[in-house]
Amino acid sequence: MGPVEWLVSTVLSLALFTVIVSAVLSWLVAFNVVNTGNRFVATIWDTFNRLTEPLLNPIRKVIPSLGGVDLSPVVLIIGIQFVQNFAVPLIPF
Repeated sequence: MGPVEWLVSTVLSLALFTVIVSAVLSWLVAFNVVNTGNRFVATIWDTFNRLTEPLLNPIRKVIPSLGGVDLSPVVLIIGIQFVQNFAVPLIPF
């Protein structure tokens, strides 16, 4: 594994982790398990939203709404896994 392949794979792994944490945090906020009135929780919530929304918004425009169920994180996770498993090994470095 070359250094470029390692770097791309690491960035994709961090993106995957960020999407998963953001999805779990959104469930916790929706079910009122964590209180966004807490400044620390609100800061974490805002940070993860700012990191994931630019990736999720284009997917949300394509996938129709299923009545409150947001499938865009699932599609993004599948996309990241696809790139990680099939496209990264094809990097010629």
